[in-house]
Amino acid sequence: MRTTINTIIATIATTTTAFAANGAAEEPGMLAWAFMGFCAVILVGQIVPAAMLVIGAVKALATAPKEVKNH
Repeated sequence: MRTTINTIIATIATTTTAFAANGAAEEPGMLAWAFMGFCAVILVGQIVPAAMLVIGAVKALATAPKEVKNH
């Protein structure tokens, strides 16, 4: 058991972090803008039906229940 714990600790202790980009500031290209636009379309496509559902639920809760007549 102690050997397993020592092995895990040694593995974690000797790992190094990956190096990120060199920090050069570049403008986003056309592909990045297209991707962000596609994400915006998906968000709007999800928000519109959700808003309609919430508005319908609020209207249903705000109105008084109608009397049902039995024939």
